[in-house]
Amino acid sequence: MAAARDLSLPRSKKLDRPPVERLYGRRRGHALSPRQQRLIEETLPRARLTAAGAADPRAAFRAAVAEVWLEVGFGGGEHTAALVEAHPEVGVIAAEVFENGLVSLLGRYVPEGAEATALPPPNLLLWPEDARALLRLLPDGALARLFLMFPDPWPKARHARRRFVHPALLPEVARALAPGAEWRIASDDPTYQDWVAETLAGQGLFEVAAVTDLRPQDWPATRYEAKALREGRRPRYWSLIRRA
Repeated sequence: MAAARDLSLPRSKKLDRPPVERLYGRRRGHALSPRQQRLIEETLPRARLTAAGAADPRAAFRAAVAEVWLEVGFGGGEHTAALVEAHPEVGVIAAEVFENGLVSLLGRYVPEGAEATALPPPNLLLWPEDARALLRLLPDGALARLFLMFPDPWPKARHARRRFVHPALLPEVARALAPGAEWRIASDDPTYQDWVAETLAGQGLFEVAAVTDLRPQDWPATRYEAKALREGRRPRYWSLIRRA
């Protein structure tokens, strides 16, 4: 991730800009292998959360779940997988538009040759679209936790409106979270860290319960965190609590 600070516009002016219609850029990096293409074409349609299912997300899982968590932009899927495996009583919705990330997560659970029949764990559903569209579909208070781990910082001024942490989106995030629910954010990018701090300073929907430069013990590690540390960047971690 880029480490340079974007000073081309005062941050206060950037905060006033409305978000764009989509958060993501491209949907695919390197070409998919035949196995990965089968995961997209055969497994993903059976493992995804539908728009109709989002209206009652607890009922959409193949297992009974006590509550629902959402990870926005799960990347390679290691953080999502750790949540799913450590909390079988929780339904985890994993949102990611990048096809290479989708096949990385699905490939953890689907054996070679079983793409048309196998499924990921029953407490996992995928949302392969913009996470903001999902937020609009969820009922009030549907989520007990939200995770935003090392998102693309969109460091240029013209891209700031693509950031998930955005003043215009905070009310929608708060609506989908139950009172007392936790929103975890992590970023290694100085521009995004400053953006998060300023955005949170001007709102009353979330209590900033903790901000630290050391990953809390119960936060699963990610490859992006490891890369940041190798390259000399210091991640920052926020724990936000939805106010009643």
